[in-house]
Amino acid sequence: MNTRPTLVALFALVLASCTTASGTQAPAAASAATEADAPYPSTYERYPGVPTALVGATVYDGAGGMIENGTVLFADGEVVGIGGADLAIPAGYTRIDATGKFVTPGIIDIHSHLGNYPTPSVDAHSDGNEATDPTTPEVWAEHSVWPQDPGFSRALANGGITSLQILPGSANLMGGRTVTLKNVPSRTVQGMKFPGAPYSMKMACGENPKRVYGGRNRMPSTRMGNFAVNRETFLQAQEYMAEESPDRDLAMETLAGVLRGEILIQNHCYRADEMALVLDMADEFGYTVAAFHHAVESYKIADLLRENEVCSAVWADWYGFKMEAYDAIPENAALLHQAGACVVIHSDDENGIQRLNQEAAKAQADGARMGIAISDADVISWITLNAARAMGIADMTGSLEAGKMADIVLWNGDPLSIYSRPEMVWIDGAVMYDMNNPAMRPVSDFELGQPGEGDTK
Repeated sequence: MNTRPTLVALFALVLASCTTASGTQAPAAASAATEADAPYPSTYERYPGVPTALVGATVYDGAGGMIENGTVLFADGEVVGIGGADLAIPAGYTRIDATGKFVTPGIIDIHSHLGNYPTPSVDAHSDGNEATDPTTPEVWAEHSVWPQDPGFSRALANGGITSLQILPGSANLMGGRTVTLKNVPSRTVQGMKFPGAPYSMKMACGENPKRVYGGRNRMPSTRMGNFAVNRETFLQAQEYMAEESPDRDLAMETLAGVLRGEILIQNHCYRADEMALVLDMADEFGYTVAAFHHAVESYKIADLLRENEVCSAVWADWYGFKMEAYDAIPENAALLHQAGACVVIHSDDENGIQRLNQEAAKAQADGARMGIAISDADVISWITLNAARAMGIADMTGSLEAGKMADIVLWNGDPLSIYSRPEMVWIDGAVMYDMNNPAMRPVSDFELGQPGEGDTK
């Protein structure tokens, strides 16, 4: 008999928690009026947890701090306190001896396609690119996300992923709205939506849009065509916003949200010269870029990115798979960090999302080899707080601070070691994974009876 918590069982657990436990409501929504006011709002309710004290671990707080022999307290879904061995543990807390282990905030992937390019990877599941027009700001990634994607549970169990941003693909200059999710089992995508997270819009520059549409003998077929189409579309949005009672237009609604500063921009862009031009275009139309993704040449304009407070979401060492990735260097993240710019390590991959800690460690080591020493505590921020900042959720998660969501990973060793794995993962204070308890290995209904069900590597 299968004793693992299937989706139905976990859903029943949620219902029970809503009626019998106190303090089990989802954290209050932040200032993201766009998500709360939009259709398809979040219905996320956190799973039940118990007051917990992690004692004796090396604690990385996600904000650059480290505590040896530390204590982390959480209850009612929130971090209550963080300190040394002398931090008092209130009565009623479940005490977990974490001596010799490590604690970090939950790991966050700013760039994922789980759910809209789910496993198994077959044409029937290819729902990430609405590649029928160069600009499709009217589409929303959440309408493609399949909550039964086994990739979600793999990311949780193997990578300690507690939150992730799902983006549409990069075929289009304006690919549509992203969605930020809590990495929890749910029957619906609304049940996974991170409460209060702002929307972002995916944009792409460079080779992808001009290849996709130039190959069809239509605009854009060049980089100047890319910018021309973008500028014309933003002009249309300005005209739409100037109308007193415009007809409803889903594309223009998204762009108006961007121009009002309510919707963030996540911009796929490889080359430094193009990133600089995008910043000029943002100035022209009055919007801001939250992060450049796949930004392999950010190291060339680190000062410009720092001054504009734009994060770079980068890989450790992916290189040369197309011309605009040719000048990628493995020291990219370290050089950005040294310059004071915001670094985020991202995956863009269903397997890479399970190893973001190792990717961050590789980038750290590449910096060390060229003489840039970056502390372990700072490197952890690349996959926690910095990602949260660029996604607009840093006031709720990403670091271990009192009052923030209790999204926490207990590692069985140094999280920057290839030999370490998540031992336990909490999301909003609820245990969502325990490597020592097979019954806690999440299995989506799609996986039941399939080869590799609940597999963890």
